Amino acid sequence: MQTLIKESMLQAFKRLDELLHEPITLIVGGGSAMILAHGFKLGTSDIDAIPRGIELAKLDPLIKQIAKEQNLAPDWLNTYYSTFAFTLPSDYGNRLISVFQGTKLNALALGKEEMLIMKCFAHRQKDVPHAKALIKNGVDITKVETHIESLKKRRIPGSETALDFLDDIRDQL
Repeated sequence: MQTLIKESMLQAFKRLDELLHEPITLIVGGGSAMILAHGFKLGTSDIDAIPRGIELAKLDPLIKQIAKEQNLAPDWLNTYYSTFAFTLPSDYGNRLISVFQGTKLNALALGKEEMLIMKCFAHRQKDVPHAKALIKNGVDITKVETHIESLKKRRIPGSETALDFLDDIRDQL
């Protein structure tokens, strides 16, 4: 299976656009959003995206078809990051960045602040370099911290750990 870079992601989106029978929107997060929307020179094994306008069960056969055609992992497009979507600010949609517009497929990526929020909640070791890169690349860290603190006040699970992760990252810079 190939590592996804910007060009291969766009190629997969183009093919998905060709196969779709109805319009959908993908909300892209994770490393793929960092690559597509924010210019980071990374590679990733998948595209983290939440589909809008279609059920995943209807989308899955198309994902698998493209995987075979383009030598990608069977789950090259997955919704794994949706488990942390509850941490996003209610107005995150105002900062989405268009990364692909086809005839039926519209792919929008999370903004930098939302990316850092998600990385803090995931708080995996592999998220450390991404979090540092986001901060070095101009994330409004005060906005991120204020948002996570508001989640903590609302007793949202994981918010204390997310704040600790953010503090650790700041200490390392």
